Amino acid sequence: MSIKHLNQRQLADRWGISEASLERWRSEGIGPIHLKIHGRVLYRQEDIEAYEVQCLKTSTSKRATVEEMA
Repeated sequence: MSIKHLNQRQLADRWGISEASLERWRSEGIGPIHLKIHGRVLYRQEDIEAYEVQCLKTSTSKRATVEEMA
């Protein structure tokens, strides 16, 4: 089984945000969980996708349900 990782720049590009935003989010405990290995920050693809699912909304006032995503 191969686990895909994205670095900070790759994730920032994926989401169209700055690397500084990701750095701030990490310090505030926001965003997907991450790895820090020998000073390098990495995000597992599965954690990124799980976080994206958590962020799905059907309106500004509620999250999407599993049934709505299917």
